[in-house]
Amino acid sequence: MSQSSPSPGKKGSAVIENWQPENAQFWAATGKRIANRNLWISVFCLMLSFCVWMLFSAVAVNLNKVGFNFTTDQLFLLTALPSVSGAILRVPYSFVIPLFGGRRWTTFSTCFLLLPCIWLGFAVQNPETPFTIFVIISLLCGFAGANFASSMGNISFFFPKSMQGGALGVNGGLGNLGVSVMQLLAPLAISMAIFGFFNDGGSTGNSGIWLENAAWIWVPLLFIATIAAWFGMNDLAAAKSSLIEQLPVLKRGHLWMLSLLYLAAFGSFIGFSAGFAMLSKTQFPDVAIMKYAFFGPFIGALARSAGGIISDRLGGVRVSLFTFILMAIFTALIFLTLPTETSSGSFIAFYGVFMVLFFAAGLGSGSTFQMIAVIFRKLTIDRVKAAGGSDETAQREAVTETSAALGFISAIGALGGFFIPQTFGISLSMSGSPAGAMKVFLVFYLICIAITWLVYGRKKNN
Repeated sequence: MSQSSPSPGKKGSAVIENWQPENAQFWAATGKRIANRNLWISVFCLMLSFCVWMLFSAVAVNLNKVGFNFTTDQLFLLTALPSVSGAILRVPYSFVIPLFGGRRWTTFSTCFLLLPCIWLGFAVQNPETPFTIFVIISLLCGFAGANFASSMGNISFFFPKSMQGGALGVNGGLGNLGVSVMQLLAPLAISMAIFGFFNDGGSTGNSGIWLENAAWIWVPLLFIATIAAWFGMNDLAAAKSSLIEQLPVLKRGHLWMLSLLYLAAFGSFIGFSAGFAMLSKTQFPDVAIMKYAFFGPFIGALARSAGGIISDRLGGVRVSLFTFILMAIFTALIFLTLPTETSSGSFIAFYGVFMVLFFAAGLGSGSTFQMIAVIFRKLTIDRVKAAGGSDETAQREAVTETSAALGFISAIGALGGFFIPQTFGISLSMSGSPAGAMKVFLVFYLICIAITWLVYGRKKNN
């Protein structure tokens, strides 16, 4: 083997022809710098994507305050629909990086988010805007959620396997932070006429709430992120592969078991992020929940980054098992905090329990993603070598299958953003309490504990 450090390609070129992150000399000389630059631009773009994806979690709570007359079920639906389109689109988005390149796709997918943001800003200013228009905009916001699949798949190509948990944890965790950023800044933005020039004099300004700002404050940032992605990121020639080469991952049994675990972890994080404000409003209507709602997603996002890093050291299985046990315990505790016929409940206890759930869901999101990357890479390499394939072929197929698996499993996880708010809505309409929904979640977490231990824990997979 040559002792010289391989060159990534022509200086200044957006396309890198020679990428060898497992080569220590290459990584130290040029790889680490290039990978980190792509990572941090990816984090910025992904954070904005989460801001747009969960936009209706802040907007829906305020729609009736500015002249609309939507039912509680309709408002819950608007918070849930972005997760439907986001989950569906994550399936094709999980395969696009090897087809189009990380730089090109990140630029396009980030720029596209200008559409729902600009449109929503105008729609909320007219109380005559039909509900169907909000449904369409809500579904368009889901395109932002799909960006997670392509972003995580793209970053997985840049880093050596020993650093994948940390890199994916940072990308996903700080990207998830967009939910908290949005829920923190949106309530502040709607309290002042930042974009007064574009206000049409409708109900938003007259009510003292400039709801259009919740959408429009992201427009200039999306422009900046689009430019940064185009001029600062790279496409990897080594990451190119056809759709046919990626599809065999759907036949792997581990894909579906790991999908359940990720649904429990990330699905809970994004589902609680989407529905927590509306749920709190129904149970404790006297509490100004938007002053506090941002803190749960903030905790969860930071925990996700930590989950990936800790899993690189302790193993994803151990961390995931701990988080599912924690989620089961605190889901059971939530019943003690809810209002009943004889008790007004305790908002402080309710809020505290949910903060732990956000933490555990975030930590588990990082650890389960680390499990996916490690398990798929190992299984693919072992399978190819057992069939007589070379090391180079094994590594290439491992990268391809791991990227496809990460994207596809992230699509399953995103469904939690739909099912959790909808389950809350159904439970409330049937009994006036979310207790029924929490019982369903508790059973699911117990199932995930069993899968983590029986399938992965006893085999000592990390």
